[in-house]
Order: sequence, then structure tokens, then C-alpha cells
Amino acid sequence: MTLPDTAANPAGADRTFQVDLRGLVDLLSHHLYSSPRVYLRELMQNAVDALTARHALEPPAPADAFGIRLYADGSVVRVEDDGVGLTEADVHTFLATIGRSSKRAERIAEQRADFIGQFGIGLLSCFLVADEIHVLSRSARTPDAPAVEWRGRGDGSYTVRTLPASARPRPGTTVTLTPRADAAEWTRPAQVHTLARHFGSLLRHPVTFDDGTGGTGGLGASVNPESAPWSRTYPTPGARSRALAAYGEEVFGFTPLDTIELDLPAVGLKGIACVLPETVPAGRRHGHRVHVKGMLLSEQAEEILPEWAFFVRCVVDAESLRPTASRESLYEDDTLAAVRDALAERLRAWIARAAASDPDLLHRFLQAHHLAVKSLAVHDDEILRMLLPWLPFETTDGHTTLDEFARTHRTVLVTSSVEEFRQVAAIASAAGLGVVNGGYTYDRELVHRLPEIRPEAAVADLDPATLTAHLDPVDRETELAAAAYLAQARDALAVFDCDVALRTFQPASAPALLVDSREARHERTRSQLAREQEGGLWGDILGALRQEAPRAQLILNQLNPLVRTAVTIDEPELARTSAEALYGQAAMLSRRPLRPAESSLINRSFLDLLAHALRKDS
Repeated sequence: MTLPDTAANPAGADRTFQVDLRGLVDLLSHHLYSSPRVYLRELMQNAVDALTARHALEPPAPADAFGIRLYADGSVVRVEDDGVGLTEADVHTFLATIGRSSKRAERIAEQRADFIGQFGIGLLSCFLVADEIHVLSRSARTPDAPAVEWRGRGDGSYTVRTLPASARPRPGTTVTLTPRADAAEWTRPAQVHTLARHFGSLLRHPVTFDDGTGGTGGLGASVNPESAPWSRTYPTPGARSRALAAYGEEVFGFTPLDTIELDLPAVGLKGIACVLPETVPAGRRHGHRVHVKGMLLSEQAEEILPEWAFFVRCVVDAESLRPTASRESLYEDDTLAAVRDALAERLRAWIARAAASDPDLLHRFLQAHHLAVKSLAVHDDEILRMLLPWLPFETTDGHTTLDEFARTHRTVLVTSSVEEFRQVAAIASAAGLGVVNGGYTYDRELVHRLPEIRPEAAVADLDPATLTAHLDPVDRETELAAAAYLAQARDALAVFDCDVALRTFQPASAPALLVDSREARHERTRSQLAREQEGGLWGDILGALRQEAPRAQLILNQLNPLVRTAVTIDEPELARTSAEALYGQAAMLSRRPLRPAESSLINRSFLDLLAHALRKDS
């Protein structure tokens, strides 16, 4: 922009912005839109809105009485419509003023919702592929008005002139572009036809394409020969279901596990949701195809569904959703929020129907998307009651449903982390304990809600004391014989705040079990920090929070031959080294992250045992 002359504007006077039109055109046409291909969508949208206004002006006319004709032969791209057209005054008012739209005019303000675009800047997208826009229009509102020609250029200049009515025999508008050489990729006949099909396949007005060859086949075919698949009639419900599934496969490239029809009459929304046949990584949200009044708005509209619904991809056509200025996404308002809630309810209803009437479909769905259902069940009591017994969990009986697991185990124990489950799974299973891995997202919370569905089931967090109580003690003689070794082992592992005990448990192949919860490790770490910071402010704070630090416990298995040999070692250094090795092996089997001191201990004990074995052999 430029500053106005100070001589003409005394100090303190209001000033007006001086706009650099060429810079503004460049900003809007090159930075508002995501790709040059949107130029054709904008031209088609303007044509559709012109047709909508024409039908409002002449309501008795049938829907297919007026249409849109596209032409591209490699040298020009032309979009012609039978819409309401423009007078010379309209051209000066609307085409020469950026940001003003004829759809905002007072005479049709009450019908704004009938139009796709409401921002008056769509025509600027043509400057992405051309340096000049030629518009020839004749108004249907003023039948005796002459045709008017407008030429706009990328530098912000334009010319307007009136022409004889014969220059445009019928009301409507023709927009012609002469593409730049660097825009050939987007203006070739085949590409124009492809873009027209992409954006306008669901338009309600007839759209035809001509590539200049005069042929009627190939590129000369109709752009939108059929209405949306959900708007057609079919001989049977099965035929309808197969047609919708085929359309979903055509659009998304996968065969849907099932197809859910979506119909919200309040906002004029119709479409389908295609259930993905394979597992989707948690949190990954797929974009959905959203059409507004038949025109494709976005292929990546995530906001149309809630986050938990990542197991479906939708294609919908709506009447009342508002596009943003670029018309490539949806405006977040109360209407969109209500639509999102209503579509979520449709998905819940589909899950409920599958659970009630199609167990095979429900099983296949849960196999692929149990995580999505778990995330929904956490916040939706109806889904919780309906599906919790059917959801799979990792347990000491393998991957099974809670319903089956609760029938086998009167008390269901649940761990707070994956690593705790890994530590105890084999021993707990051998001891007959029913343990569920609660370390995965949502699992622990859902397992604790099982009594809401099955009141006879008892659920409790797995406590180390619960597990050790199910391990059999050794006889007194064995305990006394191993006392010296156990004392040396406790001394060697004191640095890890770890006690050592001797028990018998299955499987006998497991030499040792390390019982150590995440909370216990955190408390020991906090206690250590408090000791290191003793006397300072931070140390006082940690000291106030400190509780009695629970100790880890290394439980040696007397049934294991290696342990039975180890407890008889009478060489102090070798006894310490073997205890360290057993601790290291049990820590690795727990699959929790190793502390640096533990990694060092594992390496050192291995080398010491290897050195001892070599000395013995020599």
C-alpha cells in the first residue's frame, strides 16, 4: 500500500488505506488456496450459484432446464452457465470490488443459504492459471439489458463495455481463460475433465464437457450423469447396500466392512460412512469427503466426526454447512457441532444394531477396532453396558473377552502398567490368579467398571503382596541352609533397595521373580533426591512428601535347579556375583526400562561369572 499525501491530510485527520490491487490479487490468488486446481471449482461454484439465483427468479423452471457447459481445447478454458447473469451495474459493483459478492445483495439476502459461496473472491483463483479473465454476461433479471463484457487482469486493472444483445443471445455468464504456459498441467482438456468430475460429480445441475474434437464419447460425456447413490432407488435393500458399498470402494479405495447410511434432514445432509476393514493406529484421524450442495468442498474434513470415530470414513453432501473463505474446509459453528453430535449418534446406533442382531459383524468389527470402541465406552455408558463384555483384553489366559475371563476367575486382578503385567503373567497364571493387563489405553479404567455389567464379578488392582501370598514358602531346613547366601544377596542388592526371599512357584524354569511396582520405584527415587538435597528448600519439600519407601523384592525359586545350586555357594564374591546376575536376569524379564546402574550390574556380573568359569576350567 502507499501513503496518502500529507498536504491533503492535515495532522490528526482520518486517512484511508491506499490498496495495491496487484499485490492483493497475488496474495489472495496464490496464498488463499491450496492448489491451482481450485480455479475450476471456483468457476463451477459461481456457475451453480448463478443457476440457483435463476431458479429463484423463475421458480416454475425444472431443475435440469438450465445447466453448465465446460470447454477446454488446450488453448482456452471456458465455463458457461444459464444462470441469472449480470448487468453493467452489477459488473461494476461485484466484479470490480474484491470481497463483495452478488450473493450478498439485498434482493436475495434472504436466500443466502441457497448459495455455496458467500465471499466474493472466488474469481481471483483464476489468476492462478491465467493473467486475464474474460467475462461475458447477460442478465435474466433485466431481459432487455445489453450484454456486458468485463476483462480483468492480474495487475488489478479491468475494462468494462456493453455489447449488442446478439453477443449473448440467452441470459447467463461465460468465463473464458487463456492459460499461461506454466499452467498447462491444470488446463489440458483431460485434466479439466478430471477436475470437473472430481469436484462436480454430485452437482444437481447438469454439467457437460467439450474438448473441442466434436465427439460425443470419451471426454465429451456428461460430468455428472447420475445423482448421488443414496438418492437413487433400488429394487431391493440388498441391491442398495451393495451399490453404496461399491461407491465407498470407488471413493476410498477399500472394501468397507459395512456401510452406514447417514441422513440428517434438519441440515439437508445425506451420505454414507464406510467402516474400515483393518485396524487404524490409535489417534490417526482420516479425512472425510464433504460436499456442500453437491460441490466437493474437502477430502480431508476431519471436523465432521468426533475424534473417537477414526474407524470410519465418510462421504456426505450437506445443505446447511458453512464453508470457510477458501471453501476448502468447514466453518466451526453451532451447526457443525450439532451435525458432529448427530453423526456420532448414528455411529453408536449402528454399533448397537450390530451387537443386537449381527454377532458375526460385531466380532469382525471389534477384532479390527476394539481400541476405538474402548475409547467410546469410557465416556458412553450405553456402549459400555452393551459391549464391555465383548471387548478383548490381554490376560493371563491369553487374549480373551472380559465376559469369558470373569466366568473363570471370581476375582479379576488388573495391573497398572504393561511392565507389571509382563513381570507377573507367567507366575500368576501358574498360581491360578486371573490378571488383566491394565497398562494399555483405557483398559484399566474399563476393567474396573466390569461390576457395573456383572455385579457378581470382583475387580481389584494387583498388589505385590497379593502375588507373593500365592507363592509357597520353603521348609524351615531349606530356609536355614540358604540363610548365609540370602544375607550376602541382600547386601549385594541393597544399592537397589531390594530385598531377597526364597519361595517355590511355577513354572520351575523361572529362576527368579522381581516384584517392583512403578509407584515403588518413583517413591524410592523421590526419597533419594530428598537425601541428596537435604537441608535445602527443595529437600524440605521432598522430605515433606516422602513416605516410607517400599522396597523391591527379588524372589528366588527353590524349584529351579540353578537357584538350588546358587544357594549352596560358600565363596562370598561368587555368591554376590550370582545374586547380581539373578537380579539382572529378572529385571530384563520384567521388560521395564533398565536404570544405568542396572545395565552396568548386568554387564559386570556376566563378565565376573565368565572369568570365574575360565579360572575354574584352567
